[in-house]
Amino acid sequence: MTIRVLLADDQTLLRSAFRILVDSEPDMEVVGEAADGAQAVALTRSEGADVVLMDIRMPGMDGLAATREISSDPELAEVRVVMLTTFEVDEYVIQSLRAGASGFLGKGAEPEELLNAIRIAAAGESLLSPAATKSLIARFLAQGDDADEEKSETFSERLNALTVREREVLVQVGGGLSNDEIAERLQVSPLTVKTHVNRAMAKLGARDRAQLVVIAYESGLVRPRVE
Repeated sequence: MTIRVLLADDQTLLRSAFRILVDSEPDMEVVGEAADGAQAVALTRSEGADVVLMDIRMPGMDGLAATREISSDPELAEVRVVMLTTFEVDEYVIQSLRAGASGFLGKGAEPEELLNAIRIAAAGESLLSPAATKSLIARFLAQGDDADEEKSETFSERLNALTVREREVLVQVGGGLSNDEIAERLQVSPLTVKTHVNRAMAKLGARDRAQLVVIAYESGLVRPRVE
C-alpha cells in the first residue's frame, strides 16, 4: 500500500524539498501541503493522510495544537504524526509525545532518515530511541503538575485491566527496549511480546508505542532513575 503523506510547514521551499523526496519513493506520495496547523488538521481529514510531517512552530495554530486535535479525533485514530523542528530542544520531545505524536525528528535529518521515519510511523511503531526514552521522558515527565497528577490517577486505574505479563512488558517498553530485547529478557518470543504490547495499547487507549512510553511514566508504573 502507498503511504499517504501530508506536509505541514510554513516554509514553502522546505515543503517543496520534502515533496520531491517523498514523491520519489515508490511506496509513498504527498497528498497535501499545509502552511499552518489549522490547514494541517483540515487536510488530514479531507485527504486521508496516513502520516503527517508536522512542523512544531507555525503561525496561528502551531504543530503541537494541531497534533492534539488530530490525536483526539476518533475518526483520525489511524493517522500518525511525526514532529519536525529546527529547535531540537528536549522539552519539545515531551510536548510532542503528550500531544499524541508518534515521534520526533530534526529538520537536519538525512533524507533516508526522514523516509525511514515515515515508514516506521506508518507501521505504528515509535521513533523514540532508547536513549531518548531513558533520559528525556524520565526527566520531563517527572516534573508533573496538578493536571498530570489527575492523569496519573486515570492511567493507574487503567493499569488494573492489564495482566501481570502485560504490565511486565509495559515496564520494559517504558525503559526503551525493543520487542526483541524484551523477548530476550523475559525469555519469550518476539511475537508474544508484540501481542502483549498490542493488548496493552488497546486496554490503555494508546495510539502507538510512543504513547505507551508516556503512559508508563505518567501512571507511575515506571519511574525515572535518580542519577
